[in-house]
Amino acid sequence: MSLIKSISGIRGTIGGKPGDGLSPIDVVKFTSAFATFLQSRADGRRLTLVVGRDARLSGAMVDRLVVGTLQGMGIDVIETGLSTTPTTEMAVIDHHADGGIIITASHNPKHWNALKLLNSRGEFINAEEGNEVIRLAENDSYQYAQVDELGQVTEDSNTIDHHIERVLALPLVDREAIAKAGFRVCVDAVNSTGGIAIPRLLRALGVNDVVELNCEPTGHFAHNPEPIPENLTQIADTVRHEHCDLGIVVDPDVDRLALVCETGEMFGEEYTLVSVADYVLSHTPGNTVSNMSSSRALRDVTHKYEDCQYNASAVGEVNVTTLMRQTGAIIGGEGNGGVIYPELHYGRDALVGVALFLTLLAKKGMKVSELRKTYPDYIISKNRKDLTPDMDVDALLKKVAALYNEKADCQVSTIDGVKIDFEDGWVHLRKSNTEPIVRIYSEAHTEARANELAQEVKKML
Repeated sequence: MSLIKSISGIRGTIGGKPGDGLSPIDVVKFTSAFATFLQSRADGRRLTLVVGRDARLSGAMVDRLVVGTLQGMGIDVIETGLSTTPTTEMAVIDHHADGGIIITASHNPKHWNALKLLNSRGEFINAEEGNEVIRLAENDSYQYAQVDELGQVTEDSNTIDHHIERVLALPLVDREAIAKAGFRVCVDAVNSTGGIAIPRLLRALGVNDVVELNCEPTGHFAHNPEPIPENLTQIADTVRHEHCDLGIVVDPDVDRLALVCETGEMFGEEYTLVSVADYVLSHTPGNTVSNMSSSRALRDVTHKYEDCQYNASAVGEVNVTTLMRQTGAIIGGEGNGGVIYPELHYGRDALVGVALFLTLLAKKGMKVSELRKTYPDYIISKNRKDLTPDMDVDALLKKVAALYNEKADCQVSTIDGVKIDFEDGWVHLRKSNTEPIVRIYSEAHTEARANELAQEVKKML
């Protein structure tokens, strides 16, 4: 069993003893602590929170616990039911709520779930705020409301439709061009809420020929829900056999977007953000941000445009959005297919990614595989090392940094784990925010060189 407390929320496996996973007691405890944290900043004002969830099997159970706990804390709740992470984030903004909780473990397998905690801007709370929530939970520092002060629940089942309306209203989304292109699109929503949102978005954009795979939101994931190539063989075959122009894959909470070329080959999760950023920059030049584990391709595309600067943040959506605000970035995100477009909101959003990409594709008049060839070619090798209780990860990473600092052919950064930049590539080691592992990512122009960089570090470890 696992329970992970990080800037990505309170995430754990369902079942087992309290404290060993995300048990009902842990759900109540951390929800109570988050409510207490928000109330401490409210000067006695009655609060309202938005609650949404993905379709995973434990979602309804966790949702009832969260909503009931918030009521018990004297907080009013706007219940969206089945939703997406970006939709819930936008609902916080639209309802002028004081925060929100998204019940989802994102790309983790079905036995995981999580509480993702949002502030009044519909953005994830930062590390300092998260640590305070954890402290409150560990000390049982919360108090429940008297009977006359219990919170009330209001349902809002229209949040996905409102989200889609806001996407369609963006100046750089061209519905007319998309409809005129007559795309045939295949969607794999891994039996979660993307099966509600993405086909509905596509039809609103004028894409009437939609092939749906795993779009029934049952929570019985048809395959490993992380949208990486080895998990996407079904949609690759379907795109080819059904003669589709494009394949669209989202993770269970619809903040990551992976694309499949008409050939059945992967467009590359890293290149979702790269292509969308290229389109946005071509119309509204500005700065960009991605995290340190994302491809150099975004840097290269950004520097095509005069006076546009690229910056890299620590891994984690809140770190990306913080740096985006600091640098005035107009587009950013993470290389796992997470597009953040501040014109809509500061959150990874597969819906806005789909709309902007289809507009780009329609205006270019290219096949998806042809579009992919217009971007710098990099290969990322993604490796991992499972953690055991006896490992001192911080000491390991400190030693690796020291060894590479002695070399003259590279630059070392310890902003987030250890990143070693070479002239022809990089390797990044960091402890995961979402799983008990160390991630070892490397990138170069060839797969052989990317693997060589990764193996060198793995051998050192």
